Amino acid sequence: MPKEKAAPKQVEDENFNFIVRIANSDIDGQKRAVIGIQSIKGVGRRVSHIVIKKANIDPAIKMGNLPDDKVKELEKLIQTYVEYAPSWVINRQMDYETGADMHLLGNDLELIQKDDVNRMKMIRCYRGVRHETRRKVRGQRTRSNGRKGLTMGVSKKK
Repeated sequence: MPKEKAAPKQVEDENFNFIVRIANSDIDGQKRAVIGIQSIKGVGRRVSHIVIKKANIDPAIKMGNLPDDKVKELEKLIQTYVEYAPSWVINRQMDYETGADMHLLGNDLELIQKDDVNRMKMIRCYRGVRHETRRKVRGQRTRSNGRKGLTMGVSKKK
């Protein structure tokens, strides 16, 4: 019988945080810093790399090993991302109501997206009508893809 290899034990200090809270989101402390920050809604791969580089943090370090002052600095950098990032990297350019550039996170992002869709439905623009009828909105083909219901499958002519 072959011997089973035991998983290597990770040495963790007593200050390791298994859950790190940034921008009203719980982040798994076992994840690397770049991947952990991406679990915040509104922060993707590009944003996380920019924030980590700005904070001078090693991207491979675990989130739970970060000291509290670095976590606070990360949160501040994520909240003020619009100030130092180029405008083409921001997720809300030229806001409809204010005209300002914003980078939305978490629940704010969901609420504003719902408001935008509702506004398009109210003014009956093409995209709004497509949203209402639950069809493809961005110009994709619908003849052979995205079918559901009775239109599925191929039927022979009799």
